Amino acid sequence: MPKSSNPNLNIDALFLGPKSENAVFFKEMMDYAVSEHMHWRSGFHPEDSALITSVDRYEHNYRETLYRTEGILNQLSAKLKNTSIPLFSPRYLGHINADTLMVSNLAYVMAMMYNPNNCSYEVSPTTTELEIESGLDLCRMFGYDPQQAWGHITSGGTVANYEGLWVARNLKTLPFAISQHPETKNLLSHKSHQQLMNMSTTEVIDLISGLKEQGIFNEIREMTCRGAGVKPEIIGKLLVPQSKHYSWVKAADIFGIGQENIIPLPVNAEYQTDIAKMREITLSLIEKGEAILAMIAVVGTTEVGAIDCIDEVIALRKECEEHHGASFYIHVDAAYAGYACSLLLDEQGKFMEYDELIKKHHQLGLMPENIVWPKPAVYQSFKALKHVDSITVDPHKMGFIQYSAGAICMKDKRILDLISSQAVYVFQDNIPQSHSSGNNRNILGSSIMEGSKAGATAAALWAAHRLLPLNVTGYGKVIAAGIVTAHWLLNNIKNMPLIKVGKYQFEMHIMPSPDFHMINFSFKETGNNSLRNHNALNKRIYELCSYSTKRAYTNDLFTSSTMLDYKEYGDTPQYYAEQCGFSQDEWQEIHHIYVLRAAVMTHCLRDEEYFEEYWEQLKSIFVKKLNQVVDEQEKALRQKSDFNISFLS
Repeated sequence: MPKSSNPNLNIDALFLGPKSENAVFFKEMMDYAVSEHMHWRSGFHPEDSALITSVDRYEHNYRETLYRTEGILNQLSAKLKNTSIPLFSPRYLGHINADTLMVSNLAYVMAMMYNPNNCSYEVSPTTTELEIESGLDLCRMFGYDPQQAWGHITSGGTVANYEGLWVARNLKTLPFAISQHPETKNLLSHKSHQQLMNMSTTEVIDLISGLKEQGIFNEIREMTCRGAGVKPEIIGKLLVPQSKHYSWVKAADIFGIGQENIIPLPVNAEYQTDIAKMREITLSLIEKGEAILAMIAVVGTTEVGAIDCIDEVIALRKECEEHHGASFYIHVDAAYAGYACSLLLDEQGKFMEYDELIKKHHQLGLMPENIVWPKPAVYQSFKALKHVDSITVDPHKMGFIQYSAGAICMKDKRILDLISSQAVYVFQDNIPQSHSSGNNRNILGSSIMEGSKAGATAAALWAAHRLLPLNVTGYGKVIAAGIVTAHWLLNNIKNMPLIKVGKYQFEMHIMPSPDFHMINFSFKETGNNSLRNHNALNKRIYELCSYSTKRAYTNDLFTSSTMLDYKEYGDTPQYYAEQCGFSQDEWQEIHHIYVLRAAVMTHCLRDEEYFEEYWEQLKSIFVKKLNQVVDEQEKALRQKSDFNISFLS
C-alpha cells in the first residue's frame, strides 16, 4: 500500500521540467534502469558461455548493422523533434495531455526491457501483481472496499467503458438464464418477467455464489447472452448523457445493444446531466415497462469538464428500487477527472468533510484563499462514487502516466464471473494466489477484454502511486496546481480588455466556470453579430495555434477546439451564443458554435508572479494571432482571391 503521507513533496522534482531542469538526475536514473537490466542478463546462469565474442563485435557486417541502427535512431529522433507536440510546456493549452512523471517514465523503461505480458501470469509474475495493487489503489481512492472490489489497467478509457457495459449486459441476462434452467427455474419463479428485468446489481451477484456451490454456474452462464446472444426484449435501454464520450456509441454497436436503444439524457446550462429530465425519462421508461440496462454518468466531460451529480443518480436508483420495483446498473465515466478525487482525501485516505477539506487546501497552500474548489455539488458527486457499480479512470490523463494507461474499477469483483474465460495455454491452475486480491484475479487475461498487454504500464502506474499517494498531499498537490492556474486564466480572460487590430476590435468570451479545469473560450469581433463569422474566426485561430500549421517546435501556443452543436446538445449551446451577443435567430439558423478548448493541466504556473509574466506573453500571442487573421482576410480581399474566409464584418 502506498505511503499515506508525503507533506514534503516538491512538485518540481517530479517532472523532467519544461527546460529539462532535472536532466542530470533523469539521466542517472535512466542509466541505472538500463544497467540493472544488463546486470540481470549477464548474471543469469554465469556458467553459460557468451554468445558474442570480442572478435564478433569487430566483424564488418556486425559493425555495419550497429551503424545502420544508429542511423535509423537518428532519423527517428529528427522526426520526433520536428513534429512532436510539446505537451510538457505551459504553452500547451489543448487536449487532456500534460508532462509525464519522471518516476513513471523510468519505471516503464525499467520494466519494458523485461517485456512482461500481463495477459499471462507465467511470463509476468512481477508486473501482474503490480497491476492488481495499482487497481486496488484506485478502488480505495473512490471509496470502494478493497477486500470486495477489483480494478485493472486497460489501454484507455474506451476499453474501460466497454468493460463496464460488458458486465452490465451479462448481468442483466443472468436472471432469465436461471429462470430457464431446469434445476434453478423455481429459484426465481416468484418473479414476473418485468421483475426479472429489473433486479438490482447486488441481488443478481448474490445468486452467483449459490450457483457455484451447486456446480451449475458455468452451465447457466452459457444460457445468458454470453452463449445465447443478445435478446433486445431483455437487454433494455442504455441511458447516456448528451455529454457522452463517443466510445458509448461504439460500445452499443460492439455489444449488439443497438443505437436505437441508446436514450440520450439532456444536459443543463453547465453541461451536466439535467437531473429533472433524467428522472422524468427514467420513470417514463419504467412506466412503459421498459427495462434499463445501465445509467451512465460522467465525471469530467471531455468538452467542458462538467461533473454530473452522481449523488442524484444514486438517489434516483434508490427511488426506483423502493417505489417502482426497478433497478439498473450505474457506470461512471471518470476518465478525465477521476484522479481529482485524491484532493478530497486526507493523509489516511479518508474523505474529508467539506469545510475541513477547503480549510486543508488553504492550510497546505494548494489553493489561494480566494479560490475554493470543488463546488459543494462536485464534492457530493465525488463522495457518492463509492455507491456506483463501476468506474472508468485514465491514469494517462490526470495520473500523468504515459500512454497507454486507462483503468476500470468494479465495486464487487464477483461480477467478473459473468465475463471470465479460460485458455489452458495461458491460464494455469497452479498459479499462486495473489496476496493483494485474495483470489485468482491475478490471472488478468481471463477476466478482461484485451489479450496481450504491456506489464511496463503497470510498473509505471505502481511507481507513481508509491511516490505520489492518492490523497491531498500526494496527487492532490499536482492536480491542484492545474486547477489554480485554470481559475486565474478564467478570471483574466473574463476581464480581458478589447483587443484592437487596425480598424477592428475583438472581445474574448468564456464559458461559465467549469467543474474542473477545462476552459472553453472564443474571440468575437465587436459589433459583428454573425455566428457564422464567429465560428470561422475561431476555427482559423485554432488552426494557427495547433499542428494544422504543420509547425510544432516553432509555434508559440497550442490549443484545441470543439464545436458545440444542436445535434449533440440540443439548444444548450444557445446559452453561450447569447452570452456572446448572438440572437436567437442566429442560433436557430447556424445551430452550432465553435469554441477554443483548453485543459489546463500544467503544474508550471502555480506561482502567481510567474503566472502574471506568462499571462502577459499570452496576451501578446492573442494579439499576434488576430493580426495574422486580419492580414489574411485583407490580403484575400485585395487580391479578390477565392480564399474567402469571411472572418470579419
